[in-house]
Amino acid sequence: MNAAVFAPFAELLAEQGFRVGLLDLPGFGDSAPLRDGLTVAGMAAAVTHTLNDQLSAPCTLLGWSMGGLVATEVARQQQARVSHLVTLASSPCFEQRPQWPGIKPEVLAGFAAALELDFDGTLERFVALQAMGSRSARQDTRLIREALSKAQRPDEAALRQGLAVLQQADQRSLLAQLPTPWLRLYGRLDALVPASGIQLVDALAPESVSVILPKAAHAPFISHPQETLAALQQFHR
Repeated sequence: MNAAVFAPFAELLAEQGFRVGLLDLPGFGDSAPLRDGLTVAGMAAAVTHTLNDQLSAPCTLLGWSMGGLVATEVARQQQARVSHLVTLASSPCFEQRPQWPGIKPEVLAGFAAALELDFDGTLERFVALQAMGSRSARQDTRLIREALSKAQRPDEAALRQGLAVLQQADQRSLLAQLPTPWLRLYGRLDALVPASGIQLVDALAPESVSVILPKAAHAPFISHPQETLAALQQFHR
């Protein structure tokens, strides 16, 4: 995905007095791929460089889906730079593990294999998966497609490496090290981040705040922008 998918929600935030900046992760949108391949650490370093270059004061850092892994790593390393952390439809460990709900390994492996055979068709399936479960799935999918069309074609290597990040990343043991105020926002109907895992993250990060939107799926800022906004406003009070 690219940052254009956040443009309507960013406008809504700006109308409410938030100062908003949008970042493409490396290899997505207008951001160049990382020379050494996509990793959480590499993406976090790239985001940190941008924050240091463009901001003079601490900020709220928001990450969606895989971006939540990156935002969490930046917040862990750059406590003076990140005053608040927000993760949307994200998980410290996306792939299913023993005693940990997540995406089945064969599903992620299947997407990785399918990218090699039919890149465009697999990308379409992945876009549809973002909205699966939402009552406005058709409209949400259309908005995501429109956002994708406003930027460069996704880098194929970055997409493959992004899937590998989802397969391998596991931040569960790091969550206790996060002193930053942290809002975790979920959609109960999310097909990628099962609601059954939310309480497990509650236990790993008891100081964080979790909000569950009962009718949202994996893109709550698209399907339920007002409810997402309300959660952010409450978090910043």
